[in-house]
Amino acid sequence: MLVSFAIAMAYLESAVVVYLQRALTMTPKTLFPLRSANVLGNLGGIEVGREVATLVMLITVGWLAGRSPLERFAWTAVAFGIWDIGYYFFLWVFIGWPTSFGTYDLLFLLPVPWVGPVWAPVVVSIALVVFGLLVARRFHVGESVRLGSRNYLLMFLGGLVVIISFTLHFRSILNGAIPHTFAWPIFVLGMALAVQGVAPLCGKQSSVSARR
Repeated sequence: MLVSFAIAMAYLESAVVVYLQRALTMTPKTLFPLRSANVLGNLGGIEVGREVATLVMLITVGWLAGRSPLERFAWTAVAFGIWDIGYYFFLWVFIGWPTSFGTYDLLFLLPVPWVGPVWAPVVVSIALVVFGLLVARRFHVGESVRLGSRNYLLMFLGGLVVIISFTLHFRSILNGAIPHTFAWPIFVLGMALAVQGVAPLCGKQSSVSARR
Protein backbone atom coordinates (compact mmCIF):
# COMPACT_ATOMS: atom_id res chain seq x y z
CA MET A 1 0.00 0.00 0.00
CA LEU A 2 2.83 2.40 0.78
CA VAL A 3 4.33 1.91 -2.68
CA SER A 4 0.93 2.47 -4.30
CA PHE A 5 0.47 5.65 -2.24
CA ALA A 6 3.87 7.01 -3.28
CA ILE A 7 3.25 6.29 -6.99
CA ALA A 8 -0.22 7.84 -6.87
CA MET A 9 1.17 10.88 -5.05
CA ALA A 10 3.89 11.26 -7.69
CA TYR A 11 1.28 11.12 -10.45
CA LEU A 12 -0.93 13.67 -8.70
CA GLU A 13 1.87 16.13 -8.00
CA SER A 14 3.31 15.95 -11.51
CA ALA A 15 -0.18 16.46 -12.96
CA VAL A 16 -0.70 19.51 -10.74
CA VAL A 17 2.64 20.94 -11.91
CA VAL A 18 1.55 20.56 -15.53
CA TYR A 19 -1.79 22.26 -14.81
CA LEU A 20 -0.07 25.15 -13.01
CA GLN A 21 2.42 25.65 -15.82
CA ARG A 22 -0.39 25.82 -18.36
CA ALA A 23 -2.45 28.17 -16.15
CA LEU A 24 0.54 30.48 -15.62
CA THR A 25 1.67 30.16 -19.25
CA MET A 26 5.01 28.79 -18.08
CA THR A 27 7.26 26.08 -19.41
CA PRO A 28 10.11 24.31 -17.61
CA LYS A 29 12.51 26.34 -19.75
CA THR A 30 11.39 29.55 -18.01
CA LEU A 31 12.36 28.24 -14.58
CA PHE A 32 15.83 29.74 -14.84
CA PRO A 33 16.96 32.41 -14.36
CA LEU A 34 15.09 32.30 -11.07
CA ARG A 35 13.40 35.59 -10.33
CA SER A 36 10.64 35.90 -7.78
CA ALA A 37 8.80 38.33 -10.02
CA ASN A 38 8.31 36.04 -13.01
CA VAL A 39 8.63 32.56 -11.50
CA LEU A 40 7.24 32.49 -7.99
CA GLY A 41 5.71 35.88 -7.41
CA ASN A 42 3.05 35.79 -4.72
CA LEU A 43 2.94 32.01 -5.02
CA GLY A 44 6.26 31.61 -3.21
CA GLY A 45 4.66 31.15 0.20
CA ILE A 46 2.14 28.69 -1.21
CA GLU A 47 4.92 26.69 -2.84
CA VAL A 48 6.84 26.46 0.43
CA GLY A 49 3.65 25.31 2.15
CA ARG A 50 3.14 22.68 -0.54
CA GLU A 51 6.65 21.34 0.05
CA VAL A 52 6.01 21.11 3.78
CA ALA A 53 2.68 19.36 3.14
CA THR A 54 4.40 16.85 0.86
CA LEU A 55 6.93 16.01 3.56
CA VAL A 56 4.18 15.69 6.16
CA MET A 57 2.28 13.23 3.96
CA LEU A 58 5.34 11.11 3.26
CA ILE A 59 6.38 11.06 6.92
CA THR A 60 2.84 10.18 7.96
CA VAL A 61 2.58 7.18 5.65
CA GLY A 62 6.03 6.00 6.75
CA TRP A 63 5.02 6.38 10.40
CA LEU A 64 1.87 4.33 9.86
CA ALA A 65 3.80 1.59 8.02
CA GLY A 66 6.44 1.05 10.71
CA ARG A 67 6.44 0.08 14.36
CA SER A 68 9.76 1.37 15.66
CA PRO A 69 11.44 4.73 14.97
CA LEU A 70 14.02 3.17 12.64
CA GLU A 71 11.44 1.12 10.75
CA ARG A 72 9.22 4.19 10.36
CA PHE A 73 12.17 6.19 9.07
CA ALA A 74 12.97 3.38 6.64
CA TRP A 75 9.45 3.30 5.21
CA THR A 76 9.47 7.10 4.96
CA ALA A 77 12.68 6.82 2.95
CA VAL A 78 11.04 4.28 0.63
CA ALA A 79 7.98 6.48 0.15
CA PHE A 80 10.10 9.58 -0.51
CA GLY A 81 12.35 7.81 -2.99
CA ILE A 82 9.52 6.25 -4.98
CA TRP A 83 7.59 9.54 -4.98
CA ASP A 84 10.58 11.54 -6.22
CA ILE A 85 11.49 9.12 -9.00
CA GLY A 86 7.84 8.80 -10.00
CA TYR A 87 7.46 12.57 -10.08
CA TYR A 88 10.17 12.96 -12.72
CA PHE A 89 8.93 9.90 -14.63
CA PHE A 90 5.37 11.19 -14.92
CA LEU A 91 6.55 14.68 -15.90
CA TRP A 92 8.59 13.10 -18.67
CA VAL A 93 5.53 11.12 -19.81
CA PHE A 94 3.24 14.17 -19.68
CA ILE A 95 5.43 16.92 -21.19
CA GLY A 96 8.74 15.33 -22.18
CA TRP A 97 10.60 17.02 -19.32
CA PRO A 98 13.27 16.53 -18.09
CA THR A 99 14.84 16.11 -21.49
CA SER A 100 17.84 14.34 -19.95
CA PHE A 101 19.26 13.37 -16.57
CA GLY A 102 21.53 16.40 -16.87
CA THR A 103 18.61 18.85 -16.92
CA TYR A 104 18.76 21.27 -14.00
CA ASP A 105 15.79 21.54 -11.68
CA LEU A 106 14.73 23.65 -8.72
CA LEU A 107 14.50 20.86 -6.18
CA PHE A 108 13.41 22.59 -3.00
CA LEU A 109 12.98 26.04 -1.48
CA LEU A 110 13.55 25.40 2.24
CA PRO A 111 15.42 27.15 3.72
CA VAL A 112 17.11 28.28 0.49
CA PRO A 113 16.77 27.12 -3.12
CA TRP A 114 18.17 23.67 -3.86
CA VAL A 115 19.35 23.28 -7.45
CA GLY A 116 20.94 20.37 -9.25
CA PRO A 117 20.81 18.12 -12.30
CA VAL A 118 17.99 15.59 -12.23
CA TRP A 119 20.36 12.65 -11.92
CA ALA A 120 21.45 13.82 -8.45
CA PRO A 121 18.06 13.65 -6.66
CA VAL A 122 17.33 10.41 -8.54
CA VAL A 123 20.53 8.88 -7.15
CA VAL A 124 19.54 10.04 -3.65
CA SER A 125 16.07 8.57 -4.09
CA ILE A 126 17.42 5.22 -5.27
CA ALA A 127 19.71 5.13 -2.23
CA LEU A 128 16.77 5.94 0.08
CA VAL A 129 14.66 3.15 -1.42
CA VAL A 130 17.49 0.63 -1.08
CA PHE A 131 18.19 1.69 2.51
CA GLY A 132 14.51 1.56 3.43
CA LEU A 133 13.96 -1.87 1.91
CA LEU A 134 17.07 -3.28 3.59
CA VAL A 135 15.80 -2.17 6.99
CA ALA A 136 12.24 -3.31 6.25
CA ARG A 137 13.50 -6.75 5.21
CA ARG A 138 15.41 -7.11 8.46
CA PHE A 139 12.31 -6.34 10.47
CA HIS A 140 10.14 -8.57 8.29
CA VAL A 141 12.25 -11.66 9.03
CA GLY A 142 12.27 -10.92 12.75
CA GLU A 143 15.69 -9.33 13.15
CA SER A 144 16.32 -6.40 15.46
CA VAL A 145 18.15 -3.65 13.60
CA ARG A 146 20.59 -1.84 15.84
CA LEU A 147 22.89 0.75 14.35
CA GLY A 148 25.52 2.44 16.48
CA SER A 149 25.83 6.14 17.12
CA ARG A 150 28.71 6.27 14.63
CA ASN A 151 26.42 4.97 11.89
CA TYR A 152 23.75 7.55 12.65
CA LEU A 153 26.39 10.28 12.69
CA LEU A 154 27.70 9.19 9.29
CA MET A 155 24.18 9.18 7.84
CA PHE A 156 23.48 12.63 9.26
CA LEU A 157 26.76 14.09 8.02
CA GLY A 158 26.32 12.46 4.64
CA GLY A 159 22.86 13.93 4.24
CA LEU A 160 24.11 17.35 5.33
CA VAL A 161 26.96 17.28 2.81
CA VAL A 162 24.56 16.26 0.02
CA ILE A 163 22.31 19.19 0.92
CA ILE A 164 25.33 21.51 0.78
CA SER A 165 26.06 20.30 -2.75
CA PHE A 166 22.53 21.32 -3.78
CA THR A 167 22.57 24.71 -2.02
CA LEU A 168 26.18 25.77 -2.51
CA HIS A 169 25.35 28.39 -5.15
CA PHE A 170 21.95 29.49 -3.87
CA ARG A 171 22.92 33.18 -3.71
CA SER A 172 23.85 33.34 -7.37
CA ILE A 173 20.69 31.43 -8.27
CA LEU A 174 18.57 33.95 -6.36
CA ASN A 175 20.38 36.72 -8.22
CA GLY A 176 19.28 35.31 -11.56
CA ALA A 177 22.18 33.04 -12.50
CA ILE A 178 21.50 30.08 -14.75
CA PRO A 179 22.89 26.86 -13.22
CA HIS A 180 25.49 25.15 -15.36
CA THR A 181 27.80 23.53 -12.82
CA PHE A 182 27.12 21.14 -9.96
CA ALA A 183 29.38 20.43 -6.99
CA TRP A 184 29.41 16.72 -7.75
CA PRO A 185 32.59 15.97 -5.71
CA ILE A 186 30.80 17.28 -2.61
CA PHE A 187 27.72 15.26 -3.57
CA VAL A 188 29.77 12.08 -3.99
CA LEU A 189 31.45 12.67 -0.62
CA GLY A 190 28.07 13.04 1.07
CA MET A 191 26.71 9.89 -0.54
CA ALA A 192 29.84 7.98 0.43
CA LEU A 193 29.48 9.02 4.08
CA ALA A 194 25.80 8.04 4.13
CA VAL A 195 26.47 4.67 2.48
CA GLN A 196 29.20 3.98 5.04
CA GLY A 197 26.66 4.66 7.75
CA VAL A 198 24.18 2.08 6.46
CA ALA A 199 26.84 -0.47 5.46
CA PRO A 200 26.08 -2.81 8.42
CA LEU A 201 22.60 -3.36 7.00
CA CYS A 202 24.15 -5.04 3.96
CA GLY A 203 26.05 -7.61 6.01
CA LYS A 204 25.03 -10.95 7.39
CA GLN A 205 22.74 -11.42 10.36
CA SER A 206 25.73 -11.35 12.67
CA SER A 207 25.99 -7.62 11.98
CA VAL A 208 22.47 -7.09 13.24
CA SER A 209 21.18 -8.69 16.42
CA ALA A 210 18.22 -11.04 16.15
CA ARG A 211 15.04 -10.40 18.10
CA ARG A 212 14.26 -12.57 21.05
